[in-house]
Formats: sequence, structure tokens, C-alpha cells
Amino acid sequence: MRLTPATELEYRCRMLQNHMAAEGLDAVIIVQNADLFYFTGTVQSGCLYVPAQGQPLYLVRRDAARARMESGLKEVMPFGSPRDIPPFLAGYGYAEPKRIGMEFDVLPVILFERYRKIFPNAQFSDATPLIRLVRMIKSYYEIHLMKDAADQVDKVTRLAGEVIREGMSDLELAAELEHSARLNGHLGMIRMRVFNGEMFFGHTFSGTDSAVPAYTDTPFGGVGLSPCFGQGASYKPIGRNEPIIVDFAGSIDGYLVDQTRVFALGGLSDRLRKGYDDMVRVQELMKQIAVTGTPWGEVYDRCLALAVEMGYGDSFMGAKGSQVSFIGHGLGVEIDEYPFIARGFKDMTLQVGMVFAFEPKVVFPGEGAVGIENTFYISDDGLKQLTYSSEELAILPR
Repeated sequence: MRLTPATELEYRCRMLQNHMAAEGLDAVIIVQNADLFYFTGTVQSGCLYVPAQGQPLYLVRRDAARARMESGLKEVMPFGSPRDIPPFLAGYGYAEPKRIGMEFDVLPVILFERYRKIFPNAQFSDATPLIRLVRMIKSYYEIHLMKDAADQVDKVTRLAGEVIREGMSDLELAAELEHSARLNGHLGMIRMRVFNGEMFFGHTFSGTDSAVPAYTDTPFGGVGLSPCFGQGASYKPIGRNEPIIVDFAGSIDGYLVDQTRVFALGGLSDRLRKGYDDMVRVQELMKQIAVTGTPWGEVYDRCLALAVEMGYGDSFMGAKGSQVSFIGHGLGVEIDEYPFIARGFKDMTLQVGMVFAFEPKVVFPGEGAVGIENTFYISDDGLKQLTYSSEELAILPR
């Protein structure tokens, strides 16, 4: 278990304060677990009060003693409810805030109303864009954690090549891979920011199941085990001459990478083989154009245009009617951070320190799906690849 260095936390809070100053905010109050972890180093229940100037105050309802142990922030203290915040502010000489930012994209309305009652004269606004901007630039420390996650997912991928056998169910394969990941430090859950975003390790499925759409905002879905969580692996037996998808998110000390590889027993149809090779071509185009200063939306538009030119207009990034409007997504503490390699983002450009997964995929209903996914980051020397498992289509002879 690694604790986030105090220098990391202090820098992150300063960067948030810089963005707050530009927006004229007196304070930001953070309550969501992923943001709490990023700015405090722990997820103990409570809130982080970040003033425009001065030390952040981490007010912890449960458990304050553990928060003091795990967080490198200077001011960590117990509190009972949001009603206690004004006295704390007065004790630190902080004026009552007039403009407060909160995480409107994830904040429950009932909790927001409690804070409005505490600060009835304040104007509230959405701090999520500011938080996203801070989180999208990764430090060397964060990149190091993600390299460890890439090592973890490589072990999972190599294990897949060893254990896949005809007749085993998709669920059995998923369980084997998840067991390995847990023993190598995987936290067992994947954080997503989007409302109702749910993910468990990733997606492992085969054949026609790989082409079944789901409620998730992903190109692959899967049948799953129940309508209550209708995605991912099912009891379907793995057969010969069909694609076997291992779309796996590595997770180490809170940080994620994303990788997809395709296996098959015996072989694949010409259409699926060509589809895989063509998705690698889309990835190669991205590598050429994803440089500092390039708009996120331009990368999306050019890669989409290539896929359409190759004949995948109705199958790229999902089956027709279920296609998603992105090819890549940022990674860090959550699996859907900035940057988005997606439709529309014309005014946001790639910058040094950004990390993103790029996942060109094609889906053929009734037959299966193929594609590739890797995690990349923008360094001072250009685009670097974090995930590194063999990108060869893995045809297993047994």
C-alpha cells in the first residue's frame, strides 16, 4: 500500500486554487470519493474545503483517525455534519464564502441542499470542470503507478493465452483472470464518473456475446449473468474459430490503465481478421497525429474517417444503432477522465502529462467483435505507450 506523498497533494490543491482564482471562486467543497482520494490521499467520509487561499481543511465524519494516518494534508479533523463547517472556517480566520464550487455532475441533490442551507447567501456553481482540468495532467508519480498497472494487466493477458480452452465458459475465463489480477494488487473495482457508470475489472467474453450491446457507454457490452448487471461475461462456452475478447482494466493503488487483446482457438473468419488488422491501422494513425497541441476532436474525426473509408461506417465503435461517439478516453483515478478522443471536442488540445486509452473496435452482430486498446501518455518527447502486451492476434492451436 502506497500513500500519496504530501508534496503531490499540496501541488494538486494549489493547481485547483489557481483555477478557482481564474473563476472567482472563494471555495470549493469536495465530497465525491474519487476526487477526495485525488486531493486528500484517502476516501474517508466527509468533505474537503479548499479556500481560494490558505490550507485546505479535510473535515472527516468517519474515520478521522484513519484519515490522519492516510492523508498527507496538514489540516485533517473530525466533524459531525456540514453545520460544523462555518465554525471551523471562523477558527482558521477564513471569511464566509460568497461563491462556492461543488461537483455538480456527481453531487446528490439532497446533499447539495444541505450545503445551501449552511451557506444561504452564497452563490453555488459547478467545480467539476476545474477539478477535471487539474486531474487530467498526470505527474511522474501518477505515471509510475500506471506503469505498475500496465505490468499487472500484462500478466493477466499472458495468463489468458495459457488458460483459454474450448468449452470453458466466458465466466470461468473471467474468474481466472480476475483472480490473477487480485493477487497482483488489483483493487477489485473500477471507478467511473458518469452517472450509473458501473464496471467490474472489464469485459471478458467470446463469439456472438462480444457483439451484444449493453447499457454501458462502451463499444462492447456482453450479456452478463443477470439483467441487474447486464454486461460482461456470461455462461456461454468458448468455442473454436470465434473471437475471445479480454478487455481488462489494470488497477494499482487507485490508478488505472485499459487494454484490449483478442484471442481465438483455431482461427477467425477473413472478415474478423481483416477487421482486427484495420483497427491496428486506425491505432497507427492516432499515433502519428496525437501530438501536443492537436485538438481531441481532430484525432477523433480523422480516425473515424479512416474507419469509414475502410468500410466500417455501420460497425465502428459498436453495432449500428448502438455506436458510441468516442474512440478514446482519459484515465487516472477514474476510467472516464479528460481527455476525450470524441466527437465535438475541438477547443481542447493534447498536452504533456495527459493519459488516455485508445480503443478502435468493430462489432458484427451475430458473428463477434474485434479491436485493440492501449493506454498512452503525452510526454516531453511525444506520445508514449504504457500498456505493452503483444498486439498480435493471438491464435491458439489447442
